[in-house]
Amino acid sequence: MFGLSRRSHRRTGEQPRPRLYVFILACLNEEKVIAASLSRITSLRGDNFVAMVIDDASDDGTAQVVRDIGSPKVALYQRKLPNARRGKGAALNAGLRRLREARIIQHYDPHDVIICVVDADGRLDPHILQEVNPHFDDPATGAVQVGVRMYNRKQGLLARLQDMEFVVYGDIFQSARRHIGSVGMGGNGQFMRLSALDSLPGEPWSDCLTEDLDLGVRLLAEGWNNVHCLTAAVHQQAVLSLGRLLRQRSRWFQGHMQAARLAPLILRKIAPRPAVDLLYHLSSPVLLLLTSLLPLSFLLALIGVGVASVSAGHLLLSPWWLPWFYLMTFGVASAYTHVYRKREPDLGFLRCVLLGHVYVLYGYIWFVSGWWAVGRTIRGRQTWLKTART
Repeated sequence: MFGLSRRSHRRTGEQPRPRLYVFILACLNEEKVIAASLSRITSLRGDNFVAMVIDDASDDGTAQVVRDIGSPKVALYQRKLPNARRGKGAALNAGLRRLREARIIQHYDPHDVIICVVDADGRLDPHILQEVNPHFDDPATGAVQVGVRMYNRKQGLLARLQDMEFVVYGDIFQSARRHIGSVGMGGNGQFMRLSALDSLPGEPWSDCLTEDLDLGVRLLAEGWNNVHCLTAAVHQQAVLSLGRLLRQRSRWFQGHMQAARLAPLILRKIAPRPAVDLLYHLSSPVLLLLTSLLPLSFLLALIGVGVASVSAGHLLLSPWWLPWFYLMTFGVASAYTHVYRKREPDLGFLRCVLLGHVYVLYGYIWFVSGWWAVGRTIRGRQTWLKTART
């Protein structure tokens, strides 16, 4: 199967054929959350899906929880040390190799087998298959990314802000990228044709810390289309500790820096319009680090004006700077408020407006996470502990 291209799978004018959906969950010590995720999957409507749990040498009760589910639609694949615990990408690649040997997919053309990666804490919308399936009627579609929400978003401000972050990213940025042709893949709720994965040189998932970003770019480079689905979502657990959130985002930031190695591939194989957006996206860590210097520069300038005003005996700064400062800092808050309130209509208008302003300040965590990631990169540290579940 390897080496196939999208063009060899076009079936223009043919009626859609039955598809098999395979949900893959790579797990390392996930006994606290895996049962709820599998319950959501096994309760989906239809009989055209199965789930494979890859237990990556867990030392808790993850495997036993999966066995206790007792569903014919759930298979357990246990990896053992020393081959296990080499990262999420390695676990997914091992699971896909195991799946190719399974009898169930041998009755299907690889073009009709859809692989869905779900995090261990991922809870899928009940209607997700009905929303995703029509996108694969287009034979050029290689992957579909659904929205991401936080199922514990009501557990404090930090969880609510993470939910808003994913809504803003999906409803604004991913929607815009649909028209450009540069939709990215996330690590949770990504659906991909097996034939698209087979067309990639080497293993589908890389050892990059953001293997999902890497995979999305490589699919585009092989000529497939990535689609963003706005009408369904996977719900995951928000991080409730600021320290854990900073660590998680630093890992994402470091993986984004690693993805810069994709630039030559983008320039060589992707059309100019999506290529420009992808190159901008890959350069965002550098742009973000440069932007992080602006608040410091502004603070130093303000201190300088204050000292000069004291020396001169009168205020040297016009009060008109305040409206401009507000517009420059919080001008986008209204857009964030509008988008998020469409998803959360029960939130009061004033509360949502205030949340939009706090969200602007919340974005500053990326400055801290970014410089943390730079420090780790300089020290040659590439591995991270997984995000702890509660």
